[in-house]
Amino acid sequence: MPIQIESPSLGSKKSPIVGIDLGTTNSLVALVRDGVPTVLNSRQGSHLIPSVVSFVSGSPVIGAEAKKRKVRDAQHTVFSVKRLLGRSFEDLKDNITSLPYETVPGDGLVRIRVGDQTYTAIEISALILKELRLAAESALGTSVNRAVITVPAYFNDAQRQATRTAGRLAGWDVLRIVNEPTAASLAYGLDRKRQGLIAVYDLGGGTFDVSVLKLHDGIFEVLATSGDTALGGDDFDHALVKVAAEAIQKNFGVDPFSDIQLHASLLEVAEATKLALSEKSEALFEVTVQQGKIYRKNWTIREFEDLIRPILKRTEEPCLKALADAGLKPSDLSDVVLVGGPTRLNVVQEFVKELFGRQPNTSMHPDEVVAQGAAIQADILSGNNRDLLLLDVVPLSLGLETYGGLMSPLISRNTRIPTVARETFTTFVDHQTGVDIHVLQGEREKVADNRSLAKFKLKSIQPQPAGLPRIEVTFLIDADGILQVAAKDLTSGNEQSVEVRPSFGLTDEEVEKMLLAGMENAETDMSYRRLIDARNEATPVLRAAEKNLPDASKILPSEELKIIQEAVRTLKNALSQEDTQKIQEASSYLNQVTVRLAELLIQETLSVTNKNLN
Repeated sequence: MPIQIESPSLGSKKSPIVGIDLGTTNSLVALVRDGVPTVLNSRQGSHLIPSVVSFVSGSPVIGAEAKKRKVRDAQHTVFSVKRLLGRSFEDLKDNITSLPYETVPGDGLVRIRVGDQTYTAIEISALILKELRLAAESALGTSVNRAVITVPAYFNDAQRQATRTAGRLAGWDVLRIVNEPTAASLAYGLDRKRQGLIAVYDLGGGTFDVSVLKLHDGIFEVLATSGDTALGGDDFDHALVKVAAEAIQKNFGVDPFSDIQLHASLLEVAEATKLALSEKSEALFEVTVQQGKIYRKNWTIREFEDLIRPILKRTEEPCLKALADAGLKPSDLSDVVLVGGPTRLNVVQEFVKELFGRQPNTSMHPDEVVAQGAAIQADILSGNNRDLLLLDVVPLSLGLETYGGLMSPLISRNTRIPTVARETFTTFVDHQTGVDIHVLQGEREKVADNRSLAKFKLKSIQPQPAGLPRIEVTFLIDADGILQVAAKDLTSGNEQSVEVRPSFGLTDEEVEKMLLAGMENAETDMSYRRLIDARNEATPVLRAAEKNLPDASKILPSEELKIIQEAVRTLKNALSQEDTQKIQEASSYLNQVTVRLAELLIQETLSVTNKNLN
């Protein structure tokens, strides 16, 4: 059964522009009101909308109600899909077992099996984004279809494209894709109106980012960014689950990972334990394994911190890399800002303090600051805030495959966007008439070690000896960090361009099928209305013509009469069918061929009237 989705064209073009934080654990939507970014309530009344989708009798339930079903209906409940966006099954095969629901490969994509249906992470994300849209419309009392959506700074092109596609499927007109730490810095900087160098340490449920920004006179300039899109607070939960699973296997002879319901229960208890340890010094981890078999472990805060420190250690290298790319030392920073729910943990705050050599700033709401920053960017796009300017960067280098299987970068990571880069290449074989353009993303020398983004062929090159042709390749990155590539033979002037599509995303055909599926009822209703309108407009035309046919036989030549009679038959036939265009065309034609008859009948009526008056 297709997921119901909507087209952005159905919304109002003058609707408010909102900011969206599409999170791994929770999602939020926000709007600037009277200069203040405000998180809007969900339809259940809370700010946070759990990023969970549960299929009840095949129909999707999203948010708080779906979260309640994570354990009692684990087979039909999906969560943490942000980690799967824009990723292939091959990308995730080593980590996919951490999720209780079934994932399968399909056309290069990770697909999620729910009952007898499979869904992509894009489709599930679209359902969450649609719920955010409904929440915004409920809170604002008006149609809302324009948004700024945040993504982790280290999301690659495929993941950004997947996010944009999910937004489109949910009925959003996605005006801008903004990096999460950049959005957070907007909210932080707007609140303080200060200058300085800021590091944003963003540890979310499923992703980690660090960005170094310079604030100066309302300009937010990203100097460098780094991170890991497969590292987050979920990993703390998985670490707790792993300890429990090993003990359960040893003590009860049960493999929790082969039991979807038990696996889901372990994840839920692990999350609750983590949250409890953010406020208390100890917490009980307890789960029923089987009837009469219960696993219990009392976790102290020290034990928990020792468990997750190796995970936190993985954030150190990206932080140092971002500082090095920005040409800064930790002592150069004026602030370190924490973003994301897991940063509430004391162990995270202590780790960040040790890493950067300063007490991190925890004044902003860690769950809401990204959505607030997205709302500020939306306000800027609305033309309401002309005092702020956001300058973001490319998270990963972009380049081409060249001779020998090497990547030749055209745009280096941390280049400010939007940007354009051009470079001229040549051929390596005599009399080549075509060149394969292979677009890559990454920091490695070998093509095989980088991500393939797109391949296309520049044809009709003028055949010349190797080394003589000049092929100019242009990379253009827009403000969303999305790439367009053009290749041109400078001799012949022949050019080929492509908007880079992710290697692991929905095809255009799949997207179109989804859009059609989502619009099916609305389109049917609209077509029906057009048909009825056409029939209503044509019926009086037909009646008038039929009424006047007896008189027409007296005042029109037989040839003209036959044309009208044929036009009447044609319209009658059209009205018996359901082809709106045929009805409109037949009605218009009957109108045209009866113009002279109408004029003659009017003249005859006037003549009779004049005679009676005389």
